[in-house]
Amino acid sequence: MAAKDKYHDLVKDALIKDGWKITHDPLRFKTGEVEFKIDLGAEEVIGAEKGDSKMAVEIKVSSALRHCMIFEALGQFNSYVVGLETYEPDRVLFLAIPKRVYDFFFQKPGIQLIVKRNNLKIVVYNIGQKKIEQWIK
Repeated sequence: MAAKDKYHDLVKDALIKDGWKITHDPLRFKTGEVEFKIDLGAEEVIGAEKGDSKMAVEIKVSSALRHCMIFEALGQFNSYVVGLETYEPDRVLFLAIPKRVYDFFFQKPGIQLIVKRNNLKIVVYNIGQKKIEQWIK
């Protein structure tokens, strides 16, 4: 079994504080013969007026997002999106990244273009404050 990402529990706790109920840790499923394992599955704890929201979160840390590693993360993200379309199409996938990585790396014009063209959904987490900073849909 693969080890959890360095900030797995921090992101999990921050999501709970932000109003999410963790339903899967990890979210495992199979689409055809392909097996998937996404770090977390969650449902928003909300009133009936907002409807149901479900998400899956793939957690990344700074060492996993060096310039060349964005391509690996993007391939993983897109593969998970395809798997979720069959398994649970109402669940939205987010890439969780630390605020310092978002502020430094994800603000570069080339990376912004990759994010936009691939419709990446991002949840930015603050390591020091142990909270969710921003949702980028």
